Amino acid sequence: MIRALTGYSTRHPWKVIAVWALLGVALSFLTPALTARVTQHQTGDFLPRGYDSAAALEIAQERFGDDPDATTVTVLVARSDGKALAAADRKLIGAEAAKLAQRRVVMPREDDVPSFLVPDRSQKPRIAPAMTAPDGSFQLLSVQLLGNPADKGVQSVYRTFRDAARTQFSEAGMRTGFTGGLADTVDTADAHETAAKIGGGLVMGLIVLLNVLVFRSALAALLPLLAVALIGGVAGGAVAGAAMLTGNKLDATTPELINVVLLGIGIDYLLFLLFRFRERLRARPERSAREAAELVSGRVGAAITSAALTIVAAFATLGLASFGQFRSLGPAIAVAVLVMLLGSLTLMPALLAAAGRKMFWPSKSLSHEPREGRAARFAALVTRRPLTMAAASVALLAALAAGLIGIRMDYGRPDSGDPTPAQVTAAEIARTLPAGVSDPTSVLVAAEEDGGTLTAGRLDALSRALTEVDGVGQVAPTVLTEDRRAARIDVYPTVDPQSQAARDLASGPIRDTVGRHTPAGTTAHVGGTAAIFADVSTAVDRDLRIVFPVAAGLIALILVLLLRSLLAPLVLMLSVGLGFAATLGAATLVFQHGLGEPGVAFTLPLVLFLFVVALGTDYNILIADRIREEMRRPGPARAAVARAVRHTTPAIATAGLVLAGSFATLATTPGSRQIAFAMTLGIMLSALVLSLVLVPALAALLGRGLWWPVRPRPAPGPHHDDPAPAPREPDRVTAY
Repeated sequence: MIRALTGYSTRHPWKVIAVWALLGVALSFLTPALTARVTQHQTGDFLPRGYDSAAALEIAQERFGDDPDATTVTVLVARSDGKALAAADRKLIGAEAAKLAQRRVVMPREDDVPSFLVPDRSQKPRIAPAMTAPDGSFQLLSVQLLGNPADKGVQSVYRTFRDAARTQFSEAGMRTGFTGGLADTVDTADAHETAAKIGGGLVMGLIVLLNVLVFRSALAALLPLLAVALIGGVAGGAVAGAAMLTGNKLDATTPELINVVLLGIGIDYLLFLLFRFRERLRARPERSAREAAELVSGRVGAAITSAALTIVAAFATLGLASFGQFRSLGPAIAVAVLVMLLGSLTLMPALLAAAGRKMFWPSKSLSHEPREGRAARFAALVTRRPLTMAAASVALLAALAAGLIGIRMDYGRPDSGDPTPAQVTAAEIARTLPAGVSDPTSVLVAAEEDGGTLTAGRLDALSRALTEVDGVGQVAPTVLTEDRRAARIDVYPTVDPQSQAARDLASGPIRDTVGRHTPAGTTAHVGGTAAIFADVSTAVDRDLRIVFPVAAGLIALILVLLLRSLLAPLVLMLSVGLGFAATLGAATLVFQHGLGEPGVAFTLPLVLFLFVVALGTDYNILIADRIREEMRRPGPARAAVARAVRHTTPAIATAGLVLAGSFATLATTPGSRQIAFAMTLGIMLSALVLSLVLVPALAALLGRGLWWPVRPRPAPGPHHDDPAPAPREPDRVTAY
């Protein structure tokens, strides 16, 4: 199957290129509109209904008509001269708010994007008075906008509304402040816009620069970016289309994460092909470039397929997760990687066949074998002192893994640097009102079938008990539905609603109090952001215990099938497991122990495990596959390992730097410092330490016994795919 795909692509390169170009361009335009239809932002919607906060959210939607697509912005309005609000001021604020509520907020259009490709988020905001400060210094307005805060169109609508409200109240002698999730998201995005553009430009520059330095060719430097862009466009459309067909909802961060993954692995796979293609052209200059492309694509395609399937298998295990954000992420990345695999087996071989030797123009490296270089000397060092190199690698990884001692999970909002205007406004509110005013914890009460109707008096005992909970600053009056079958009691904590203290308060004392004072004939649930994230922590802990072993088992099975060995997969899995522990330990050392943060992000262990184990295994597969291939040639096992390291070091090192650089750009995304650091370090350790030092050193120590129980036996005579004749001196390796 693999050779059939690569063979057809190299025989009909221009047809394959044309098909991918048409699909890539068309779907690149359609993907944003498709993705916007299948994303959601409420974390509570990702929880199973068995969780308390999810049940509360369901009551709020069914009984109170809360729109699951609504996002709330809190607007602070105060006199510009700093004086307390008078009755006339409050009346003026109400009148101006009514005007804003009647005015449709139109989403700005981008001139270079056709309007039919972008969903129109224009809308009328729902505005209601929320609360007035006890000292009369400000009044709060609650503004509801529909749409995902991560949606660029929704963000544009918010900016338009914010600017209009600021201008309108300013003309009336009032100053304004805006806070809430959407406001904070937009403020943070605006503050990091320049950094994000610079980061994206730097990673593109890094890829081009590395390829120019390695291949001395403009075409080889630019081709990876072009190929990955086309395949990525198709992959994005496939992910959105699959989500629409299956009814799954994507988290708002999923598309960006997919883009980073595809950029990294796509360029990795093309680099694997380019290095082997150049090696083949050097060794067999008498054969046509198309034949070389077909042979190389078929040979490397098997390793690429296995590498891609490890990623697919790892992320497919997320389908077992109870937390919907993980459960939707897995299939999305699996679909994207499968599309990238198809592109690696069709478009990339077609590009090699179409370009031929011109791929490396104007470099003249194809006309001669290179002199002995650093890769050859490094290979000789690893195979000459394998025990020392293996021990040094294990010591380094173990030292980093020691950082896991005392690790804590952080479920709070990631620190994005300097306070945003939204956070400054929230702090101003918290100085005179409970900190949870802008994001309360809500108690939702529903009458059972024979529980009769609810009244405020029937719920008085519950309200009084909530006011006595330590950490609760204020309890709002009970709100009943029209049929008096459900009620809402908003609780305003004195702590930051995004903090661990708020989550502990919601999941502990508040839930305990509700459980003890819920009236007979009713059911009550605790909801709100703090309660939701408390339940998320429970779901994530459960998912980690299930996903880790299942993912590891699937990856091990793929390695067994690829390598046809039991010992080699065990060695590879132990090495990547140690790499995972070292990476997570290093992140804990830096952020929790070093910078004093509450802990590591709750999503980090699972995402890191999947990415470092799955993507890092790519490099282990490449080196292990090449070691087995070289051991089929006559000569000592250590000489075979040295040849494998010599030929694969440039490819793995370059690919690792490119993938690490791709993940490093996540640092420009607000709140992604930990993930960017950990994934960058994890890929570097996987490529430079595990694949180029630890695994080859162990292979040199174990020899052909590494492939137990089916050891590769040296084939008599020249190998059919030898890039060069075997060296006369077995322990000396020729230069790369």
